[in-house]
Amino acid sequence: MEKKNIYSVEEFNQIAEENATFLIFKNSTTCPISLAAFEEYEKFVEDQDTVPCYYLNVQDARPLSNHIAEKYEIKHESPQALLFKNGEVVWNASHWKITYSSLQENVK
Repeated sequence: MEKKNIYSVEEFNQIAEENATFLIFKNSTTCPISLAAFEEYEKFVEDQDTVPCYYLNVQDARPLSNHIAEKYEIKHESPQALLFKNGEVVWNASHWKITYSSLQENVK
């Protein structure tokens, strides 16, 4: 499945409106841990076609990253994976806990 980079609160709100379930990955473009987690995320996205997947680079989309943290009361971390279902975050992981198998186990 395709992964899409999002930048704005408006884009996020539209995604949330159109999808009961979706995955967001918060990425830091300067962190080696983030790079490793992003590679795991990319492998997961390639291998599944049921859950829409999006990502944001926190350096480029700080207002969006802050919006998600505040609205859903989840401490901002980077890297961070967030699974949304019916308007709520039902699973999240950060740093080394973001692996292909943790994504597969919790997202599918």
